[in-house]
Amino acid sequence: MDRSPPTSDAEHRALDAYVKLARATAAVEAAVHRPLAEAGLTISQFGVLEALLHLGPMPQGALARKILKSPANLTTVLDNLARRDLIRRRRDVGDRRIVLVQLTDAGEALVASLFPEHARRVAQAFEALDPAQLDTLGRLCRELGLAQAAPGDRTGRGAGAARPKTADPAAADPTTPHQLARAAGAAGVNEETP
Repeated sequence: MDRSPPTSDAEHRALDAYVKLARATAAVEAAVHRPLAEAGLTISQFGVLEALLHLGPMPQGALARKILKSPANLTTVLDNLARRDLIRRRRDVGDRRIVLVQLTDAGEALVASLFPEHARRVAQAFEALDPAQLDTLGRLCRELGLAQAAPGDRTGRGAGAARPKTADPAAADPTTPHQLARAAGAAGVNEETP
């Protein structure tokens, strides 16, 4: 006997899509991120190194927004990278309130050695989709993510807000993984695991 409360058709479709998204995410992450652990890096640590490799030194706050981490979480990630001499932090000479984060030579060498294989693993994980499907998936994921933004955040969009009217989903942010993929010939993934 089914004891679950009845759900509407919209709830059923949303739950079904959510489960499929979660399972696909877990499968792709397992395939793509396993070698990062072998290099002694968490997904967030690799995300920081990758962002700094592609974008150069960044203010700590901008880096937190770029890799979708809270400032407190990013501080822990940066502390661990600094202990390994992979990044360094310094105050901006023009505005001492700003902490700039940059790769050390060792950090640049590590991420430069890992990124090409990482990019190949990402591409391999998505080989099941043709280019049009990849573009559609990217657009839908961006729309879903933006729709979850809390009211008053920097995007100015809250749940239920109108969809963006951008022809190219990456155009609003030229440093999204989509744009980095075009520039680097591959995409990076930035998620945290414990």
